[in-house]
Amino acid sequence: MELLQPSSLEELETADPGLFLAGGTDVVPIVRNKLVDIDTLVDIRDLVPRGIDGTRIGAGTKLAELEADPQIPAALREACASAASPQLRTMGTIGGNLRQATRCWYWRMNFPCFLRGGSRCYAMDGVHREHSIFANDQTASAHPSDPAAALLALNARVRTNRRELPIAELYRLPTADNRDVVALDYDELILELDVPAPEASTYLKAADRRKWAFPLVGVAAARFADDVRFGLAGVAPIPWAVDSSAALEEATPLPGTQYKVQIARALMRRALEAVA
Repeated sequence: MELLQPSSLEELETADPGLFLAGGTDVVPIVRNKLVDIDTLVDIRDLVPRGIDGTRIGAGTKLAELEADPQIPAALREACASAASPQLRTMGTIGGNLRQATRCWYWRMNFPCFLRGGSRCYAMDGVHREHSIFANDQTASAHPSDPAAALLALNARVRTNRRELPIAELYRLPTADNRDVVALDYDELILELDVPAPEASTYLKAADRRKWAFPLVGVAAARFADDVRFGLAGVAPIPWAVDSSAALEEATPLPGTQYKVQIARALMRRALEAVA
């Protein structure tokens, strides 16, 4: 395997395509377990901005830095603080967290599932307690990022080396033509986030353990004037935006994920009370 270390974004554009490596908390296990077929890793640590400047957050900023900075909206601080372990948060970057791979064990065990180009989602008829309750007609995988849900509620914007877009447009539901859930080109790099400051925000999470666990359901809420925005984690193949708990009536849970609807409803009620 080759490791490339481009010295500039211009050099990155002309480099051979490869898998981006920054904090490595998701990439290293994926490569080690041979879950992706790649020949090249691209070290982007010197290319991605790091730090916080008002509403701007460099994509190379560590989760541990975000959880400790008082100028960061509460929803994002709390989401970062609840992600992974302290050791991983000191390594993992916010940009990498937004692009992390699914935790679905069928994908992780190399089943020829829909996300791997197959014709079926094995979770549909298999064990699926941790899977989705929305948009699960093709795949029941559930997006694992706590910060992504918070950024969705906060109406953040993403700047890449090629364009700027709302966080909601960073993700896409997989289709037969494109199984990726991230709507970026393979060699497109997240550089920076712009995170508006709400009047109030919070992130609440239900997980199997109080610490160091992925969300079964995560709920972020952010209030801008009289408007409250919600972002959900662990309930769909991508971070999921809803206007109110009434949207849960449209959920399509599998038999083993029915309980997530009730958890989401309870967390949304608590989150709304917290920001009202």
